[in-house]
Amino acid sequence: MSRVTARRRTIRITPNGEITRPDTLVVEEPLEIRVDGQQLTVTMRTPGSDIELVHGFLLGEGIIGAADDVVSARYCAGTDENGHNTYNVLDVQLRTPAPIHGRNVLTTGACGLCGKTALEDVRTRTRFPVPADGPAVSITTLAELPGELRSRQRVFEATGGLHAAGLFTTDGTELAVREDIGRHNAVDKVLGWALLENRVPANDLVLIVSSRASFELVQKAAMAGIPVLGAVSAPSSLAVDLADESGLTLIGFLRGDTMNIYTGSHRLDRAAAPSPTVVRTR
Repeated sequence: MSRVTARRRTIRITPNGEITRPDTLVVEEPLEIRVDGQQLTVTMRTPGSDIELVHGFLLGEGIIGAADDVVSARYCAGTDENGHNTYNVLDVQLRTPAPIHGRNVLTTGACGLCGKTALEDVRTRTRFPVPADGPAVSITTLAELPGELRSRQRVFEATGGLHAAGLFTTDGTELAVREDIGRHNAVDKVLGWALLENRVPANDLVLIVSSRASFELVQKAAMAGIPVLGAVSAPSSLAVDLADESGLTLIGFLRGDTMNIYTGSHRLDRAAAPSPTVVRTR
């Protein structure tokens, strides 16, 4: 299987002079996703958990809704200059053929929406609506989750170049954490795990991401029926709009004991939170 890190020579400039040394980098390689032999997309990803990634991606696209929808997911022959399998082409056979809307484009590690021609293309109707009520999550628990996520980022520790996504129960129990150079891939990997573990719809889970909350990440959460999404950085305006439409609780700037609640505040238990300070703005 492909490596997730690689070593490269680097020159480090310091106040005390130059140091030549090897540096550990995260590996970025293409993964071609095929459905019933037909190319669907190519995404730039960090190798590892590819089967989960593909299941999560197909869930987010509305192509599948359960693990049983997939008959098989197999690597296709693809070799490097030494004749070794590159594991960079994965073909999924569906139990029931589904119409594949073309996304025959290169998807980079920074963008999971490249090739979408219109906003309506990504407003896919989910099979698993977010429940209107509950589950309740305490502010105290939410504040702890980014630290829990960070503590499980083993490849990030070595490279400093990866995003992470994690699924947690409402009491803060970690279920799955995955890393990838693309934030959307990291989310696909944990959603693929949930699908394969029969945890979709994930109406009782919390998704935490180490990045900003883009429109696509909110869409992926909504497609899996996840009611709470927390991000350590900012959401986009469109992400907030979609979270509001979907009835999803969206939290940004989740850092320590501070956070911004953009939508779905009714799910948050503030009983253990500090007494509120009223700040008036103009």
